[in-house]
Amino acid sequence: MAKINWCGLFFIFLILPGLAYGAQIPPRDLERIVVAKEKAYFSHTFTLKVEDFYASPIESLSLLPLDLQSRSLREGIQTDFSLRGSTFQGVLVLIDGQRINDPQTGHHNSDIPLTKADIARIDLIPGISSSLFGPDAIGGAINFLTKKPQQKELILEGSYGSFDTKAGLFSFTEKIKDLSFRVSSEYAQSDGFHYDTDFKKYTATFSSSLDVPCGAVNLDFGYQDKEFGAFDFYTPGLGYPSEEWTKTYLLEAGLLSENEGLIIKPNFLWRRHYDKFMLDKTEVRSRYLNQHRTDIYTPNIYFQKQTGFLGRAGLGFEYGREEIHSTNLGKHYRNHESIFFDDNKDINQRFSLAGSLRMDNFEGFNTAYTGALNLKYKVGGASGLTLGIARSIRIPTFTELYYNDPTTAGNRNLSVEESVNYQLGYDYKKDGFSLGTAFFFREAIDVIDWIKRSPLQAKWQAENISDTGVLGLENYFSWQFNKYIKMSCNYTYINKQADTRGYLYKYGRNYSRHLANAMVDFNLPCGIQGLTLTYKERPGRGGWFILNSHFAYKIHRNGQIFLDITNLLGVKYEEIAGIPQPGRAIEGGIRCQW
Repeated sequence: MAKINWCGLFFIFLILPGLAYGAQIPPRDLERIVVAKEKAYFSHTFTLKVEDFYASPIESLSLLPLDLQSRSLREGIQTDFSLRGSTFQGVLVLIDGQRINDPQTGHHNSDIPLTKADIARIDLIPGISSSLFGPDAIGGAINFLTKKPQQKELILEGSYGSFDTKAGLFSFTEKIKDLSFRVSSEYAQSDGFHYDTDFKKYTATFSSSLDVPCGAVNLDFGYQDKEFGAFDFYTPGLGYPSEEWTKTYLLEAGLLSENEGLIIKPNFLWRRHYDKFMLDKTEVRSRYLNQHRTDIYTPNIYFQKQTGFLGRAGLGFEYGREEIHSTNLGKHYRNHESIFFDDNKDINQRFSLAGSLRMDNFEGFNTAYTGALNLKYKVGGASGLTLGIARSIRIPTFTELYYNDPTTAGNRNLSVEESVNYQLGYDYKKDGFSLGTAFFFREAIDVIDWIKRSPLQAKWQAENISDTGVLGLENYFSWQFNKYIKMSCNYTYINKQADTRGYLYKYGRNYSRHLANAMVDFNLPCGIQGLTLTYKERPGRGGWFILNSHFAYKIHRNGQIFLDITNLLGVKYEEIAGIPQPGRAIEGGIRCQW
């Protein structure tokens, strides 16, 4: 593909639409919904609204059919995502539809520099997801949609809890004529539930929006700094008192322009991530101290037009660059150019068809073609039957390609991981009641994992293993019983094809065969009481139940006190085999909002 000055074109496309088009962006209406299905060409999408964050946004993801694999007291300190039996590398993470997956390793995908005050909602998109977003959506995608500053607002929040855990939040939003902006800051720290599980986490953000004749220009910046005890995080059962430091910078700028059915969206995203890891912090001079810096740059532009023949059709162009500077992995970079197309059309009153096609040319790999096709048959109202197929890819991370230590070896000859997802689903909605089910099958080719061919092999080796298959069932149920009680639940069953060659897998079997969540909200006269129950069972291990409680009492029209109890029953469990999780923890605080 010919070399193009994509950054220059981006700024041209950012400015030119502003001279030609005019539109206003309406504010979002955030109704109170815990888990909902969103009507879009994504099949089977779950949505979590900001009003339902019991704690941090990452912790609240446990309300969705997403397998959170945590290594710490608080989710998001070091949390891996698994969806529909994928490894932690196989979930695409997005902010406002822009890919932010860490090119060093998926262990850093939960380093998301946003505060609770910055997020409007989180969309979970399992399986048959759009190819518009790029690689890594083997199991699906998580999309964090930010709340655009609209009106003057001040939020103050503070809490204290078990293990000397302290947290605080400050957020201020102002609107001056056509300019609006938000400044937010969030802090959390804890001594940890046992030795070497302490942490400190600080996040700061700035978000702005300028109304212009063509629509709105947005400029957002985020920063996050974490330091945490990493006891056996990457060496389960070996007892290493480790320490890790990470820093994340995120800059996003874009324009949304609309006129007479034509939408133009140029966008630019830059993410920088620092990671320092010390295997044994008790040594005077650590033998294994790794430091890494990664950068991703992604300018892109997207056009969408409502047409009579094609329906709602879109066309986009993207350029991307990923870089790493590392004491262990060395210095590497790779560029990619992408073209993508999507279309969504109602064929008649019953049938609608949505499709997308994407071409990615990654430096060092063959050109990859991905896409999705989804057919929906409306049974009545919002109910319908869907049939979908999608092809996804995953590019090896820099760690999988170049890492080397006494127990682990990368592989420079890795190929792209490929998968094809098939899905048949049914959704029913009526009068505050909704339910749905989806049968899915994923065929994966050249799956990347760390393996040992025998227990005597000294190192875990990154390799493309042969084809695997994942068969599963996903169900959800939601019922607004009355104005006082709402119930929601979901259940996912995964049957992953067993390996018959006798390999030892570092990550391949770390998924939930059974994953169930149940939630009940009581809107009581004294406040809101929420109960959540989660059940997980991993292959070869017993299952466990975790019961959490949330209570919020309104003390003033602008204030409330709250109390959160996690693992109410004090269950002993391990998300990652060999890494124990905390028992019962209590945290209470106050929140004021003007």
